[in-house]
Amino acid sequence: MTTLALTWTAGLSLAAWLWLALGQGFFWRTDTRLPPLMEPDAEPEAEPRRWPAVAVVIPARDEAEVLPVSLPSVLGQRYPGRAEVILVDDGSSDGTGETARELARAAGPEALPLTVTSPGPPPPGWTGKLWAVRHGMALAAERADAEYLLLTDADIAHEPESLGDLVAAAEANGLDMVSQMARLRVVTAWERLIVPAFVYFFAQLYPFRWVNRPGGRTAAAAGGCVLIRRAAAAKANVPEAIRHAVIDDVALAHAVKRSGGGIWLGLADRVDSVRPYPGLAELWRMVSRSAYAQLRHSPWLLAGTVAGLVVVYLAPPVAAVAGATTGAWAACVAGAAAWCVMTATYVPMLRYYRQSMWWAPLLPLTAALYLLMTVDSAVQHYRGRGAAWKGRTYARPEPDAEVGTDASA
Repeated sequence: MTTLALTWTAGLSLAAWLWLALGQGFFWRTDTRLPPLMEPDAEPEAEPRRWPAVAVVIPARDEAEVLPVSLPSVLGQRYPGRAEVILVDDGSSDGTGETARELARAAGPEALPLTVTSPGPPPPGWTGKLWAVRHGMALAAERADAEYLLLTDADIAHEPESLGDLVAAAEANGLDMVSQMARLRVVTAWERLIVPAFVYFFAQLYPFRWVNRPGGRTAAAAGGCVLIRRAAAAKANVPEAIRHAVIDDVALAHAVKRSGGGIWLGLADRVDSVRPYPGLAELWRMVSRSAYAQLRHSPWLLAGTVAGLVVVYLAPPVAAVAGATTGAWAACVAGAAAWCVMTATYVPMLRYYRQSMWWAPLLPLTAALYLLMTVDSAVQHYRGRGAAWKGRTYARPEPDAEVGTDASA
């Protein structure tokens, strides 16, 4: 690359980062928690006059390993109103259903009541998870006549007040859907390198402030923790309207917002994912299984994404180092400045994950790994192995399958 090309690329990267930092909904800020009435560690100004009935729906496929960590936290919710838990065993082969029943018996009579059910194999045109969610929602309507549904994954643990906080926030703010991005597990070195960036990139694609703006076009959700009014789900015709969606949570948010519902998305303080991704291989599969679906299986979007990642994330350190080495000081200064802005915007996410800020300068390395994962996702798609999850592969969804996209874990 010539000195002029290096300088122009570094300048373009710096301009991109200045715009991202100031014009992309302040995506890097991590102060988006539950709506103001229910800030963490603060007493609510008011509580609902009537605590509505809630049904917690948990789709689960081969989750016997994580249920002992997550399910007791759901059964142990201290919710002032009526609530019950419906675990939908989606064709598990590891004893997920029996494990859930044993945990319910061990939880004792003070725990929320648990129903374990199975919908059978999904029919053509349905993903397994959404077929299970549909079955759970139908059962909730028949048995509990619940006003709200909490859709939560089998690997999500909730602190005892989580459900009450979600309902109070929805009631106080007139929201039809409240979703929280669960705090993912960060224990191993690979998790520290990749996991905070996963949420950082998600927020960059779907700035929470834009999602939460009434009347705005941006819609997103985090499928691990979604509280939704049953009436809003019926009005949006979900899950039927999104039955094809491989990446279902943002598809759900689009459907609800398009039908006139008020939605909210933020980071969680009382909701955690307990699923381990200890090594690079597990994290690679987690990202690559749906990355190309996020790009709507478009080669053009893939090419644009690769080019964007190179210019925005990889060019700054290359320009800074190469410029200093060759004496191209304009390129060096622009590249270093862009790298500094990038690093500064990543620090809040690392603090949210309680990680050292010294991981922040390594974000270009992490972005390079995500680039490779995305390309691998496209390769697997064209080999017929795309969107594989626990024995099921959704390689080529129908043209209208993706109502919306995200990067959900």
